[in-house]
Amino acid sequence: MIANSESKTDWARVEAMTDEEIEAAIKDDPDWEGWEDIDWSKAVWVVPRVKRAISIRLDSDIIEFFKKEGPGYQSRMNDVLRFYMESRKKAAE
Repeated sequence: MIANSESKTDWARVEAMTDEEIEAAIKDDPDWEGWEDIDWSKAVWVVPRVKRAISIRLDSDIIEFFKKEGPGYQSRMNDVLRFYMESRKKAAE
């Protein structure tokens, strides 16, 4: 989607395509290499949670540990905190 909420996709062309044409287009697309044979029938739609920016003080070694793991370190930190939270909730039940 572009800034003014209009799609650049030619939906009329897409809707006119047969399943075979779609399959051929997928096989020709290098971005789909390795994904063609996945069974998407059990896929689950996941709506991302709303995140809120905060200021938090953490020990330097903790921050460096997560940063050394590469991009996405803040998301990994969030995942660790979520695991802790869910574990505590289960223990309280």
